Amino acid sequence: MFMVIGSNMVDAHPVAATYVKNAVQKGAQLIVVDPRRHPLVDFADIHVPIQVGSDIAFLNGLMHEMIQENLYDKTFVQTCTVGFDELKRKVKEYPPERAAEICGVDADLIRDVAHRIASVKPMMLCYTLGITEHTCGTNNVLSIANLQMMLGNMGMECGGVNPLRGQNNVQGACDMGALPNVFPGYQPVIKPEAREKFEKFWGVEKLPDKNGLMIPQMMEGLTDGKIRIFYVFGENLANTEPDMHKVEHELSSAEFLICQDIFLNETTKFAHVVFPAAAWSENEGTFTNSERRVNLVRTASEPPGIAKPNWWIFKQIAKRLGHEWASNSAKEIWDNEISVVAPSLCGVKYDRIQGDGLQWPCPNEDHPGTCFLHQEGQFTCGLGIFTPVDWTPPAEVPCEEYPFVLSTGRRLYHYHTRTQTGRCEGLNDLLGEETADISIEDAENMKISHGEMIKVKSRRGEVLVKANVTPEVPKGLVWMALHFRENNANWLTNAVFDSVTMTAEYKACSVRIEKQA
Repeated sequence: MFMVIGSNMVDAHPVAATYVKNAVQKGAQLIVVDPRRHPLVDFADIHVPIQVGSDIAFLNGLMHEMIQENLYDKTFVQTCTVGFDELKRKVKEYPPERAAEICGVDADLIRDVAHRIASVKPMMLCYTLGITEHTCGTNNVLSIANLQMMLGNMGMECGGVNPLRGQNNVQGACDMGALPNVFPGYQPVIKPEAREKFEKFWGVEKLPDKNGLMIPQMMEGLTDGKIRIFYVFGENLANTEPDMHKVEHELSSAEFLICQDIFLNETTKFAHVVFPAAAWSENEGTFTNSERRVNLVRTASEPPGIAKPNWWIFKQIAKRLGHEWASNSAKEIWDNEISVVAPSLCGVKYDRIQGDGLQWPCPNEDHPGTCFLHQEGQFTCGLGIFTPVDWTPPAEVPCEEYPFVLSTGRRLYHYHTRTQTGRCEGLNDLLGEETADISIEDAENMKISHGEMIKVKSRRGEVLVKANVTPEVPKGLVWMALHFRENNANWLTNAVFDSVTMTAEYKACSVRIEKQA
């Protein structure tokens, strides 16, 4: 069984979606929880069309029913977890009737889903940005973990909590320490022993003992002088961050802005220096995918012009700052550095990933890699921790002036801000402009025809865009993407963030639709 929540896999993760569809055709059950009736729903046993931002209420409602009807895995809860009594008290506040009122679905549907997911083991739960891109994104993920631990679906193949990564090497970047709070291998920068280890290995003194800044904090720091130099590596922030008018002001305020990318884009227009980087197929390296599998990427063609591998660019900058880095290839960086300092990667060496790669944790060179985590209920911290969480509404909710909810995401034919796919004529033929997806009922009420130009307006901006009248979208919802510059959804989105991850609430803001004369 699969439960897919907050994810349009067919458009955003089409390869992964193919495996899910194949499994369904072989008899697996599928429950899709999403405000939209997107293409994956055609393969589902049940579609639960909850309202945008009501995930925690829905999940707490499921757990309430499972406790009430003794449907949960008592053995797993008692032997492998802590904090169940606190969770039990919290979800008691969310009987299916209350959860249904918040979610906009029928209480019996919540009960039906609870009984179904408790009847099959294991169940694989998959989610994407529909869960994380909220002011309550961290709590959404914690609630998903609560559900899977209560069902005992952890530590087994085809179970677990499975975030589908948005880009091809998000997992690998995090593993390498491309986060403000950890060194490579998720070793906390606030721990003295971790700092001492890396100071010795890197030959430096006094590494920072506090966590660094998140992207929104850095960008806001550009406007008050707290951040003087801003280095943007492989991100088109001018298109991807919420409230693009605010973003343009922040980028234009930078005293010195460096961009490193494979193509010029909207962000490089603000740069004082642009370093041309080699693309993924133009230098050797590794990708790590959603299942923690480290795969080798080989050079298919030479970089054009003066473009260079990213590691080479970083090494040259370090040299001019007085540091001579020994490694002179991706292989040397991995074998002599990464696999030495990151305990979970110590067994991953280039000569071991020539075939299908290895999954970390892989602590030594005799280790075969780890297919799935938390085996036999053994969590990283010992026992699994239940964390009770309350439902909170989005930062903006519909009102008289802005009566619609705007939610955003990806479309099949383009990737992110089209830095790459926008250069492909065939894909532009398939999807050459943005649309605002609206419901048939709203279109009829406002006398809007399919393909008609409409204005979508929020408290931050407005865009002119074609209306796409579709049965996929429920009444009261407008759905758009961020692939195109002129009518990008991020002219409208709200720059409010999850307090822990600082992820923006791309999935919910208030807008109004204006029919054009």
